[in-house]
Amino acid sequence: MYILAIDQGTSGTKAIVVDGGGAVLAIAEEALRPRYLEGGGVEQDPHALLHSVLTAGRRASAAAGVPLDAVALANQGETVLAWDPATGEPITPAIVWQDRRAERLCAARAPYADRVAALTGLVLDPYFSAPKMRWIREELTTEGVVTTTDTWLVHRLCGAFVTDAATASRSLLLGLADGQWSGELLDVFGLGAERLPEIVASDAVVGMTTAFGPEIPVTGLIVDQQAALLAEACLEAGTAKCTYGTGAFLLAQLGTSPTRSTSGLATSIAWRLREKTRYCVDGQVYTAASAVRWLADLGLISGAEQLDAVAAPSSDGVLCVPALAGLAAPWWDAAATASFTGMTLSTGRGHLVRALLEGVAAQVAALTALVGADLGAPLSRLRVDGGLTRSRVLMQAQADLAQLPVEVYPSPHATPLGAAACALMALDPGLDAATVVDGWRPSAVYEPAWPAARAAEYLERWQAATSLSKETWLSKEARLSKEIS
Repeated sequence: MYILAIDQGTSGTKAIVVDGGGAVLAIAEEALRPRYLEGGGVEQDPHALLHSVLTAGRRASAAAGVPLDAVALANQGETVLAWDPATGEPITPAIVWQDRRAERLCAARAPYADRVAALTGLVLDPYFSAPKMRWIREELTTEGVVTTTDTWLVHRLCGAFVTDAATASRSLLLGLADGQWSGELLDVFGLGAERLPEIVASDAVVGMTTAFGPEIPVTGLIVDQQAALLAEACLEAGTAKCTYGTGAFLLAQLGTSPTRSTSGLATSIAWRLREKTRYCVDGQVYTAASAVRWLADLGLISGAEQLDAVAAPSSDGVLCVPALAGLAAPWWDAAATASFTGMTLSTGRGHLVRALLEGVAAQVAALTALVGADLGAPLSRLRVDGGLTRSRVLMQAQADLAQLPVEVYPSPHATPLGAAACALMALDPGLDAATVVDGWRPSAVYEPAWPAARAAEYLERWQAATSLSKETWLSKEARLSKEIS
């Protein structure tokens, strides 16, 4: 069997063709660049998203030169748009998961926060889909349907109106206990009149498409981060991975019980396969590769490939809180801003680069500790994937600060490989997840080089810096309010 697996992400779309044994036969990538707007807005052109999916998929298919058996699609998770179901044409830009403009809508619903968390396993925050959907309805249009991007892309491929269970669980509209849309939650967000897609399993065949050549099934629908969790064989409760892409996303497998986080993390559906639902707990770092791109835009580096060459051997006391799009779990502080502290006249670009990488690693380290608390036992290791795993400096910092062995996934294609695994299970009823994804070996393992006391001292200073960033912002806001009054 040959699967075309497409990972439609924030910074680009990747398509691979993989055989039944997991070997990658062809790869094609199309770059995308979101628009970062004043006021916390982050948007993408839907036409560019669709074009990237079709172009990357067709290029990979042509390069592989084999007959395809199915196409699978991994998606961004919480990115939404309004579109016309009659024509398939987009009505609004795609409002990206990083977009913070729905913050006021969440604030207005603060009295419902505990109830929303109890029903969904999530936090009332504009990161998730429903606040952005409501924002579209209030600010942009009341026309058409408003859905996550996967529903629109699948509709354009085969005419279906569906989303997978994992994606639906990132919306703040799904009851985690029954895995269905919740009328109560829809009313909280004023979305009770909306037409919502059918919720399907990740191994469901949802239609047929000729977008990439002869007609093939469309299947293997799953959120990008959950796809990577599957590809990295995090199948047993307590196993965890972190993907370093536009942001950094730590997910830990919970098994068949949707245990709710007591640490400010999110609980959602990992996947629904073979008529069984598995759950995960996750935490997010909003800016990872996007923070590196920011460094490049400032001229401190030419690109991510230069990180290790420029990074100084030590940050020399410089600390970075890379909250360029706010802080996610466990702070959930949309107002937080990025900061560098501890600089002197001797501080150079190498110190700033290293401090930023250590700042990303510090956020992930904080999440690993919280995941361990939720699981009732500390993590024993952390599996990692994504483009930034090529940075030895970042990976060693991650091992040092988390005090965990860091195992690098041997393929740069974890997300599409996870989607492909779902598609393979759709086509072959005899396969199970362990058979499809197990058996990989890390391409590198980073062991902690710092003593635990040094890591704890660093993280204590870094946590203080996150508080300082927030206090500085609050002081600024107080001054502005005083001046206005």
